[in-house]
Amino acid sequence: METVNALTLRNRLGEVLERLARTGEPIAVSKGRIVQAVLVTPADFEKRFLEYQSREKKRALLARVRSLRHPGVSPEAGVDALREIRGELGEAP
Repeated sequence: METVNALTLRNRLGEVLERLARTGEPIAVSKGRIVQAVLVTPADFEKRFLEYQSREKKRALLARVRSLRHPGVSPEAGVDALREIRGELGEAP
């Protein structure tokens, strides 16, 4: 990954952005020899951000499902009930 310092970025922003668009490789931005940010293409950002959002939504949904469980009913009871219903309807398990 290429690194540019903040001063270079400020003075040559257009060139740096063209290089980013051309290569598609992230560019680290440093200030005082410490990387402060990373420039990525919109496609990379969207991909990573959507993956993160998807994981967060999945966690939230799972937490909601768990919060709705009846405290006195085991998960196996639901499976048993489903098998019983299928049996009554004559469906194969």
